[in-house]
Amino acid sequence: MELKVINEQGQVASTLPASDALFGREFNQALVHQIVVAYQANARLGTRAQKGRSDVRHSHRKPWRQKGTGRARAGDNASPLWRGGGKIFPSSPDENFSHKVNRKMYRAGIASILSQLAREDRLKVVETFSIDAPKTKLLAQKIKALGMPNALVIIEGDDENLFLSSRNLHNIRVVNVAHADPVSLIDFDHVILTRKAVAKFEEALK
Repeated sequence: MELKVINEQGQVASTLPASDALFGREFNQALVHQIVVAYQANARLGTRAQKGRSDVRHSHRKPWRQKGTGRARAGDNASPLWRGGGKIFPSSPDENFSHKVNRKMYRAGIASILSQLAREDRLKVVETFSIDAPKTKLLAQKIKALGMPNALVIIEGDDENLFLSSRNLHNIRVVNVAHADPVSLIDFDHVILTRKAVAKFEEALK
């Protein structure tokens, strides 16, 4: 598998031999869907809180006697069957939404996404990617010169200048290899990897 290496003007300068297992895999839509749903579910927080029958502010005495009134039997004012009563299965803030995905499946899903990006010519490689100062304008100019206004930039390590400069650009995101996630890989129109990032991907997902 050959990946296109572009220069600072966005023109193809050379090619980079890459692993077929990582960048030449067939697209598995079901697997990609599964890891995307799992990633979003695992990031979800339990922010809902509902009251059960023991939480609502009601007297728990029996509202009327069991027999002889002609009405249906009732044992508690807080019954979920009554207006103002507690919910039968209340949502809780500590509710667990997580999905389990095997490590092998996750790696195969990421490889499937990267392979599809390479086939669609949405994945490009650069030798290095850096700016001299943490300024949004510098990063915006660099991205504009590459001709990719909406892009996910994946670098090999931590670069504070890039991270700080990208915070105010809604169409640009900079992450390192360890924090590349399936949702971001799909959401952005283009993915830019440094040469060292490609090597780290191959090492991590082999």
